Amino acid sequence: MKFACLIYQDEAVLQKMSKDEMGKLTADYKSFHESVQKSGNYVASHGLSSPQNATVVRVRGGKTLTTDGPFVETKEQLGSIYVIEANDVKEAVQIASKIPSARFGSIELRPLWGS
Repeated sequence: MKFACLIYQDEAVLQKMSKDEMGKLTADYKSFHESVQKSGNYVASHGLSSPQNATVVRVRGGKTLTTDGPFVETKEQLGSIYVIEANDVKEAVQIASKIPSARFGSIELRPLWGS
């Protein structure tokens, strides 16, 4: 089964990190990335730019409406995604728990359609 690991974190927490803390987080992500690739569970991943760069698109009454910035006011924003392969949700939870941002944010785990 394939799962999306939606990584939510508070941008303010990241902005308050010292250079050393950010370096450690980057190193932890590199280690996680290498381990999930080595284990064969890796499918894809990508970081996202700030929610301030987002554009929300809706179609209402046949008209396309756009709004700049995030749709809802929250402390945590979707910051990046990993797509992993796991035998079941239990294994997916085990893998997702190793994502460094789980220590200060949250990881939403969703099965992908048709996987």
